[in-house]
Amino acid sequence: MDFTGISKILIIRLSSLGDILLTTPLIRSIKIKYPNVSIDFIIKKQYKELLLHNPYLSNIIEYTPESPHKKDLFYKLQNNNYDLIIDLQNNFRSSEIRRKLSVMTFKFNKRTLDKFLLVKFKIDLLKNIPQLPERYSQSIPGFCLDGKGLDLFIPPTYVSQLIDNEKYIGFAPGSRHFTKMWPQDYYIDLGNTLIKDGYKIVLLGGKEDLQTCYHISTKIPGSLNLSNDDKVYNTAEDMKHCRALVCNDSGLMHIACALQIPVLAFYGSTVKGFGFTPYKNENIILEIQGLYCRPCSHIGRDNCPEKHFRCMKELTPQSAYDKLKLLLNTK
Repeated sequence: MDFTGISKILIIRLSSLGDILLTTPLIRSIKIKYPNVSIDFIIKKQYKELLLHNPYLSNIIEYTPESPHKKDLFYKLQNNNYDLIIDLQNNFRSSEIRRKLSVMTFKFNKRTLDKFLLVKFKIDLLKNIPQLPERYSQSIPGFCLDGKGLDLFIPPTYVSQLIDNEKYIGFAPGSRHFTKMWPQDYYIDLGNTLIKDGYKIVLLGGKEDLQTCYHISTKIPGSLNLSNDDKVYNTAEDMKHCRALVCNDSGLMHIACALQIPVLAFYGSTVKGFGFTPYKNENIILEIQGLYCRPCSHIGRDNCPEKHFRCMKELTPQSAYDKLKLLLNTK
């Protein structure tokens, strides 16, 4: 792709936490390669903080679908006179934005049919495909990333209550979907094993994880429950003090990757082929390979359709402990 004549780009990725962080290598790579290009990003309000201090962006625009705000939004976008749209969302909401602006557009290939075939019929056409940041970059013909990882820029005003050089291990046990969550009792078992080794457990999560983090913290003596009301910078600053993060396939996993915190991640109903794996960061993924019912969803489910939940229950605390020790020893 030749960017000659292009001065303003609009990137569309409205949600959610992990997906947005996975766009940051593309943002950075475009800006570094073409420093005179202005890049705007349109995003839902609740995720704006993820990009608020990103130096590679010129403007962050809040997506406001409600009337009459939508009319004002489209008017603003039209007056920005973009030369190019990069649509990394590629759904009916982003297509509406594209239609209103009517400029040259590159769209992310979501591989919807391939995901359907893998989930419903276990026909795997996603084996060995690139991770999501690279697939995002492939939306632009001939464009390559710079080979570096994810970005999350935290303002210096945020200070953690955690102490430097302590043996903290972060636990991020939450997820929007039950089938992406390693059992709480397993987190408790692992945490109690780790405290015998002199580690301190820090519970991290957002608004939806408050109850889960509280329950686990009450069962692990000396653990710190630092879950909060979706305060991304606070969570990230706390996470920076951890020697590793134990987590599910979730947005907090990608925050850890942006901060270069080693990750031990559990994959249950989802699989690596969907592309949402730790990017350019030390990690170990625990999963039950060859299980007949995996994946049962590309985003997760509220319950196990087979009723046995083997994909998570067979990932034992002992196996997690062994892999985590390996990860810590290689740091």
